Amino acid sequence: MKEKIITRNFLCTFTAQLCLALVMYTLMSTITEYVTAMGASVTIAGLVSGLYVVGGLFSRIYSGSAMEKNGWKKIAVIFSIIHFAASVMYHFTTNIALLLIVRFIHGIGFGATMNAVMLIAMSSLPKSRYGEATGYFMMSTSLGVAVGPFVGGLIYDHFGGNGCFLAAGIFSFIIVISVLLSETKNIDPYYLRKGQKKILSEKKDRFTLNKLFEIKAIPISLCIFCLCFGYAALMSFYRLYAQETNLTKEFSSFFLIYAAVLLVSRPFVGKLQDKIGDNAICYPCITAQVIGIVLLAWKPCMITIIICAICGALGYGTLNSVLNVIVNRQASDERRPYAVTTYWAFSDLGVGIAPVILGAIAASSGYHVLYYVSAAISLIALPIYWYFWGRKRVK
Repeated sequence: MKEKIITRNFLCTFTAQLCLALVMYTLMSTITEYVTAMGASVTIAGLVSGLYVVGGLFSRIYSGSAMEKNGWKKIAVIFSIIHFAASVMYHFTTNIALLLIVRFIHGIGFGATMNAVMLIAMSSLPKSRYGEATGYFMMSTSLGVAVGPFVGGLIYDHFGGNGCFLAAGIFSFIIVISVLLSETKNIDPYYLRKGQKKILSEKKDRFTLNKLFEIKAIPISLCIFCLCFGYAALMSFYRLYAQETNLTKEFSSFFLIYAAVLLVSRPFVGKLQDKIGDNAICYPCITAQVIGIVLLAWKPCMITIIICAICGALGYGTLNSVLNVIVNRQASDERRPYAVTTYWAFSDLGVGIAPVILGAIAASSGYHVLYYVSAAISLIALPIYWYFWGRKRVK
């Protein structure tokens, strides 16, 4: 008899993860346009976009040890409330300086909340169907990635930035409720250690890098870091690129195609990963992302937009789940909070600094060059994966 995938924790974490993605991508896809409309440069717009993820990076790094000491659910509740409060604060930002502060605080709430939600979810999935179950769970992010930019653009076109901020506040409130309804006592090692003060005191004696990161997870995390540049290029600048190339109508379908491909591919790819191994998925998917972005930079038109959406979904969209499985699968129960922290910290770092770097490139050399550079950085993931993981795999 197959182990169940759909459980109470699955539903709670799926909802929370979906809303986290909706908040992130609804705002990230429109914030650059909102900032440039305020009179700021493209470089500053990229900074405002990326600062959210930079804030997330700081809280992710903190959250690993915090979850070990205080429990997964407690951290999820605290930071989801911070995330919700920041969503409300957007309505009171009257200049770029205040917006930067709120974006950073919002990111702090996002990072630790997502870490905790991801940890609760991944620890609740059946081990015999881990790749498949992860594929289903990560569909929450797929939906957010697709619906977020589409809804964000629709709301922004009709109600402006305040409409997007209101939507973010509603989604953030749902996250708080979902986290409160989750159950972690049977899966969180914190409850198994509770009362064992000796163990905790020993861990406080000396600071090491292991108290922040899982060293074994760094190589795979470097892969997602590189792939984030391609993804961030599409996410943060596609509306501006669409305006420059007079393809606004054609680009409006980009993330709908992206989502459709992900919804079909993720469960299927998860089953394949369980059956035939990691290499059969990772090599072609990394290559697909690079090809899709290069085509979009070379000749932007409806055909290349469709190809790029498909390749992007098979690239970052699929690999985000596949690489996440690898990181969680190789981590022990005690080290899983740190493995999750490491993986998503590198992901945040990539998505966070990419808009700043790529925004500067766009300002000096144009959007076509921006996409070529993001494709080149994405390609670096291929030799990193091969050297640190792929060549060691039998399959």
